[in-house]
Amino acid sequence: MMILLQLLFYLFLLATWIQLAYWLLLFSRLAFYRSPPPPVVEPEPVSLIICAHNEAENLVQNLPYFLAQDYPFLEIIVVNDFSSDKSFPILLEIQKSHPILRLVSISADTPPGKKVALSKGIKAASFDLILLSDADCRPNSPMWVGHMQAFVKGKTEIGLGYGPYFSRGNGILNAFIRFETVYTACQYFSFAFVGLPYMGVGRNLMYRKHLFYQVQGFAHHQDLASGDDDLFINQVATKHNTQVILSPDTFVFSEPKSSWRGYYRQKARHISTGRRYRLVHRLALGLLAASHFGHYVLGIVLLLNHFSELTVFVHFLVRIGVVSAMYAWILHRLKDRALIRWVPIFDALYICYYLLFAPVLTGKKEKWNWQ
Repeated sequence: MMILLQLLFYLFLLATWIQLAYWLLLFSRLAFYRSPPPPVVEPEPVSLIICAHNEAENLVQNLPYFLAQDYPFLEIIVVNDFSSDKSFPILLEIQKSHPILRLVSISADTPPGKKVALSKGIKAASFDLILLSDADCRPNSPMWVGHMQAFVKGKTEIGLGYGPYFSRGNGILNAFIRFETVYTACQYFSFAFVGLPYMGVGRNLMYRKHLFYQVQGFAHHQDLASGDDDLFINQVATKHNTQVILSPDTFVFSEPKSSWRGYYRQKARHISTGRRYRLVHRLALGLLAASHFGHYVLGIVLLLNHFSELTVFVHFLVRIGVVSAMYAWILHRLKDRALIRWVPIFDALYICYYLLFAPVLTGKKEKWNWQ
């Protein structure tokens, strides 16, 4: 028993030190990142694409924010993906007073996901510079398109924007969704900073149209409902052609799920794409998750067995101190400082998140559900 506890103790130390390395050497890049002002460049035409399936209410509420963008060369393409509600009549009515709005309609049911709809929207786009968002989203500023476009120039062909969720009351679900979104951003932004971009979010993503054709669109992961953003970026992004764009004017907010069931289904669909990432990304993300899980689980086992309690407790304090300090800076950068009080709780509860979604990463398939 003593030998086993010693082994667990050394594994605990290793997991803790790996965690500290991630937070101090990698995620600190986001914590201390200073977003530069958008460079002054010649405006380039942009095609903004929004896919919508039964999104009548969201289109009424959010489309005006996209139409109000202060940008001289913009077309907005809304792909009406076989909607059975009033989406199409609403879009026709809005189009009468907004000539920059173009409609693409899909008149037959398509496979789960929005890859077919998005592909049609990209093919219909008049311009090479593609900007993506969703019908349930709302840009934070009328300067969103202009600031995104300013950074995607020359060798930079991909712009990774931030897509936070609205804060809705003080519910724990809303807080956890926002926390998980920030933690995910810590990962994909920080990896991009060190030349390992591996994903983006379709709520706020810009790229060159030719990249889409370069990899034959979504052909390599057409069997998955999700992946139109992260798996696509995983294929085409490099350290030379990708730019993180973090000005608050470029944030695009969206509505969080209002039930745990809805959130689980949404996250399971997204996480299911992770097993298709490049090997280097899977290894780096796997080590991050394993060390996070091991830090808490092994530490708790050691404390319950009264083994090196002081050392374990000190390591707990040091790690959560570092993590909390980094989160304080990151949440300041991402304009959600109200989450800081949740950090110690959600950081610990994240081990349940790993357990809950482990079957998805090991091969269980999830079906897309638009609702």
